[in-house]
Amino acid sequence: MILRVDNVTKQFGGLTAVKNVSFGVPEGEILGVLGPNGAGKTTLFNCVNGVYPPTFGRVYFRDKEITGLPPYRVAHLGLARTHQIVRPLNELTVRDNVIVGACYGREHLGLREAGVVAGAVLAQVGLADRADQLASSLNVAQKKRLEMARALAARPYLLLLDEVLAGLNTTEVAGMLETLRGIREQGITIIMIEHIMHAIMNLSDRIIVLNYGELIAEGTPQEVSQNPAVIEAYLGDPEMAEQLLQAERG
Repeated sequence: MILRVDNVTKQFGGLTAVKNVSFGVPEGEILGVLGPNGAGKTTLFNCVNGVYPPTFGRVYFRDKEITGLPPYRVAHLGLARTHQIVRPLNELTVRDNVIVGACYGREHLGLREAGVVAGAVLAQVGLADRADQLASSLNVAQKKRLEMARALAARPYLLLLDEVLAGLNTTEVAGMLETLRGIREQGITIIMIEHIMHAIMNLSDRIIVLNYGELIAEGTPQEVSQNPAVIEAYLGDPEMAEQLLQAERG
């Protein structure tokens, strides 16, 4: 297992955002993370990559315990992530944003080597022609790709993606899915939080589902889409419930 999460719990005062969550991720897998809004998905990511130390439980990455390590140390070990709300360095160019990721990633690259990596990664995500623009000039879809490029430049073994498809149109979603398949073909393991049901069902090897901070289902996309607990969890969100039913039929 490239990642193992054992009974992770995160409490904020009297609120338990994540409760006794355990799962493992084999190397090379794409694991989807589903759950209604407020289910604890991003908090779980934050516990994995060190933004929050778990209140209880342990996190292991490549057989090394990383529980509570700060994000920069986790990144140095080869675990990178994107954020639900994109966070480009707006005053820097697109290329320089990605160079930052390479310099502070697993290989601690110098500026010359980081520039080479940045060029290759920008070509991979379809932003090579925007390299000299300021990051602030990009649209939402392009900023999503920049966020992913910056994470990829860190040369991760494991990539955490938090709603990289949110806000994209149908064509942009299809393009991003092809990019994600290409990333997996490089041998990079992916864990992704997503609300676009058909996309995550078609892309993921396995899926875990959270509700009120607890893991309520785990399995193949087909198994999860037919799980009564998952269907019940989405009943309060008619749009997502319909997507789930469509995924089950498809």
